[in-house]
Amino acid sequence: MVSKVEGIDPRELQSLQIYLNEYRQQAEIFTQQLALLEEGRVEALAAIDAIQGIKSSPDDTVLLQLGGGVSLRVRMVEPERVLLNVGADVVVERSSEEAVEYLKDRLTEMEASAKKVVETLDQLKYQMNEIARRLETGYHQYQMQQARPVPGEDQE
Repeated sequence: MVSKVEGIDPRELQSLQIYLNEYRQQAEIFTQQLALLEEGRVEALAAIDAIQGIKSSPDDTVLLQLGGGVSLRVRMVEPERVLLNVGADVVVERSSEEAVEYLKDRLTEMEASAKKVVETLDQLKYQMNEIARRLETGYHQYQMQQARPVPGEDQE
C-alpha cells in the first residue's frame, strides 16, 4: 500500500513528473514551429527584396545562385513576371507587384501565427513552472517525512 505523506501521495508526484515531461515535449514542438515560421518570414522578406531589386537592375541581369557557392549571371526575359508557389506544389505566374503583395500577406499571416505560438508557449511555460514548483514542494515534504522517525517504531 502506498502511504500518504503529509498530503503528498507519491503517485501524485509521479503523475506531476509525467505531466511536466509531456509539457516539455509540447513546448519543444511549439519552439520548432516558431523556428519554421521565422525561417519562412526571413525567406519571404528576402524574396520581396529580390523582386524589388530586380526592378532596379539596369540591364535585367541578376545573379542566379545554383548552390555550392556557384552563381550565374543571367538575363531575365520577363523581369516583371514571376512564378509564385502558392502552396501544395501549385505554381502560378503573377506580376512582380502581385507577388510582392502576396508575400506581404503571407508575412502578416506568419506573424499572426507566430504570435499565437508564442502565447501558447508562454502558457505552457507557466504551467510547467507551476508543476515544477508543486513537484519541488512535494519532493521536499516527502524527504522531510522520510528523515523523521516514525512514532511507535523501535529506535536503535
